[in-house]
Amino acid sequence: MNTAQKELIKATIPILRTGGEALTAHFYDRMFRHSPELKEVFNMGNQANGKQKMALANAVLAYAENIENPEVLINVLKGIGSKHTSLNIKPEHYKIVGTHLIASIEEVIGHLATSEILEAWTIAYNQLAAIMINLEENIYQENKQKSGGWIGWRKFIIKKIVEESTEIKSFYLYPEDGKSVADYNPGQFVSVQVYVPELDLLQPRQYSLSSAHNSDHYRISVKKESSINDNPAGIVSNTLHSKLEGDSVMLSSPAGIFFHNKESNEPIVLISGGIGITPMLSILETNKIKVEKSKTVWIHSCRNQSVQAFNNDVETIDKDADWLRTFVFYEDIEESELRENVIKGRIDLEICKDSILLDKARYYICGPELFIKAQYNSLLNLNVDKENIFYEEFSPGLINLN
Repeated sequence: MNTAQKELIKATIPILRTGGEALTAHFYDRMFRHSPELKEVFNMGNQANGKQKMALANAVLAYAENIENPEVLINVLKGIGSKHTSLNIKPEHYKIVGTHLIASIEEVIGHLATSEILEAWTIAYNQLAAIMINLEENIYQENKQKSGGWIGWRKFIIKKIVEESTEIKSFYLYPEDGKSVADYNPGQFVSVQVYVPELDLLQPRQYSLSSAHNSDHYRISVKKESSINDNPAGIVSNTLHSKLEGDSVMLSSPAGIFFHNKESNEPIVLISGGIGITPMLSILETNKIKVEKSKTVWIHSCRNQSVQAFNNDVETIDKDADWLRTFVFYEDIEESELRENVIKGRIDLEICKDSILLDKARYYICGPELFIKAQYNSLLNLNVDKENIFYEEFSPGLINLN
């Protein structure tokens, strides 16, 4: 890409800042009309609530703003690539996306989309696509070479369902072929594909693995998302909650760049809200079975005890673990049930600061968007280095704090 073409890309930045979401909304509408089969690749829930068009608009803008040095986006691209491989994205998908993205730029921007600008964006997109295809091919090969690893979708049987709370069920998933399953780092996720009758579509969703690894099955723990205000009920979570033992689902290989290194012995601080508990429990259980355990602080927040999952599991680990300190915050709890580590209100890291400010500690945050932002900023206010803060967002990449 030459200097003049990069300048043309940068010239479109003001348009992307003000009209990026209109562009991406047009793009998705156009692409799904021409390639309706891609509705089974994309999260149609995020299409309906607008999160996907917002995420793509942010990504296109970030790429334009960093067109001189796209390498600075490499960590973001790795996260996208990891998500793409969990959805079985292939090079041919990039060709379809590119065709409709460039056409959308022309149709939305109108007379401002000169032939030179369209050519520059075509080259820029192809450059980015090449980076992503190469990155994703490496991930596919790594997955294939793992013991028990695979590429694409693999059928799993739900052999056990456990009600963890009034909202959350755990699903124990065993491969139909009876072979072993791939190892993973605690904190990673799998994509689950199910048929949704209401949409007459297969739909994929990502769910964190909620236990330490074992070689014969995976466990995911899913919150049944109810309709709140303008947000519709979670179509996939509700479909999963209607499943019975013996039913099957399709799974991709474990993926994700949010994880704790199992070999590390540095202190761990785990901060979760609601269903964000799932990757944290995987990290905690993995640490429990290590010979040399890392000092760990567990901080969890939820509305009340009825919706909290895994409280007994964590208390059981805590009972005999001198390496673990726990804090639980409830928005609604009787005064008589409060004790030193059970606190009324939302998470306040000031209360825990004497326990969490540990030398060389790594801080992991998972929960809703506003929760992540609040805890991230609280850690910064406690002078925690942002390089030691990691977060997982259960939505299509709307947060960019690092």
